[in-house]
Amino acid sequence: MNKIKQLGQMLNGYESPAILVSKDYEIIATNKNYEDQFGEVDIASKPTCFAVSHGYDKPCDQAGEDCPLRAASASGKKEKVLHIHQTPNGREHVDVEMIPIFDDEQNLSFFIELLTPVPLASGASENKKIVGNSRAFKQLLGTANRVAKTDVDVLLLGESGTGKELISNLIHMRSGRNKKPFVTLECSGLSETLIESELFGHKKGAFTGAHNDKKGIVEHADKGTLFLDEIGDVSLDTQVKLLRLIESKTFRRVGESEMRTTDFRLICATHRNLEEMVKAGTFRLDLYHRINVFPIYIPSLSERLDDLPDLVEHMLQASGNHFHITASAIEVLARHRFSGNIRELRNIITRAQVLCDTNVLDEKVIQDALSLGSHVSQALAAQSNDAQFNGVQSDDTGSNTDMTLQELESSYWQNLVEKYGNDKEKIAEKAGVSLRTLYRKLEK
Repeated sequence: MNKIKQLGQMLNGYESPAILVSKDYEIIATNKNYEDQFGEVDIASKPTCFAVSHGYDKPCDQAGEDCPLRAASASGKKEKVLHIHQTPNGREHVDVEMIPIFDDEQNLSFFIELLTPVPLASGASENKKIVGNSRAFKQLLGTANRVAKTDVDVLLLGESGTGKELISNLIHMRSGRNKKPFVTLECSGLSETLIESELFGHKKGAFTGAHNDKKGIVEHADKGTLFLDEIGDVSLDTQVKLLRLIESKTFRRVGESEMRTTDFRLICATHRNLEEMVKAGTFRLDLYHRINVFPIYIPSLSERLDDLPDLVEHMLQASGNHFHITASAIEVLARHRFSGNIRELRNIITRAQVLCDTNVLDEKVIQDALSLGSHVSQALAAQSNDAQFNGVQSDDTGSNTDMTLQELESSYWQNLVEKYGNDKEKIAEKAGVSLRTLYRKLEK
């Protein structure tokens, strides 16, 4: 008993919630951090870890979950797993470490279980930003949680609207840099001059509008995390400067000769296929290998449809209007192709709440919300097609015959850019040219 008491007292030395567990899954002691986070446990009733954490009547591996205790028993080493625990705040994603304890004869005696709630995926409902229980989602969280504890650079890949910025936030919050700044630069749509000024800062008078000295985000990210969103949209010239920054952690403000240093953990994200861009010559191979240290794929909503009910319920709770959704309405959503993923789902749910006459979102309301978006898209497409090659817009007299061939071509590319924004792949597809040709045309 003295041994158990000593181990129980030792638990308070851990900063995270911790429990002492026997070989038979019985919780013998808890530390104060555990009680503060998850509530007190009635040790006298001989509770089991699987009953307290999950409400199971049998060990996790017999209930279809990974069991860290079983794994640590087999390996004799520390084992880790991501679990969903029942807590006073509801279901929370918890990072579990199981540490085996041996006696003087090297017999396995007890386990210390350390539990760390995953940021943004745990806590009260209003504080949760990342929601899901599917296998693909739990695998994503587990991978992000693992790499977060290192200082390795990360590349987040996946479709638009899947939550890449939230995952980058999670990685920062679980890292050793979490007390320092998390700084984001949205690379899409920024001009060459503006992206340099935003990244590196500028000296007063460096260009028109530079009225004061300005720190760039790489200075603000010092000792913290720098998140470059949509890095696939960065020009080739800026890619050269980015590569130099990442490799040397040195830079100059625009218009300044002084070399400065910074120390940041880099996380990049893109919805583009960077390998194809490398082949097309629109993304540097050396930069690709430099940022692709630890790639993480963010699954699309279609790859985690099991999470639809939880996602919708969370969105409805966040609205504060006490709406409910029917099972048949969820089935309608499950058949939809979410090109915008979580972002699109949120828009549909918001739209449905506006269209609904009661507090119940049924099949018809969801269908109306989907149809509304479809009708607007079709109207815009028809309007765009009518104007697409009127084409080259005529002058005030209704004639464009006075325009030179170069002016006609320039106007043609300008129309495509105005229509499709920064979606270079779409512009190239519509124009019937390669990305390399497109970039050459746009630069010209």
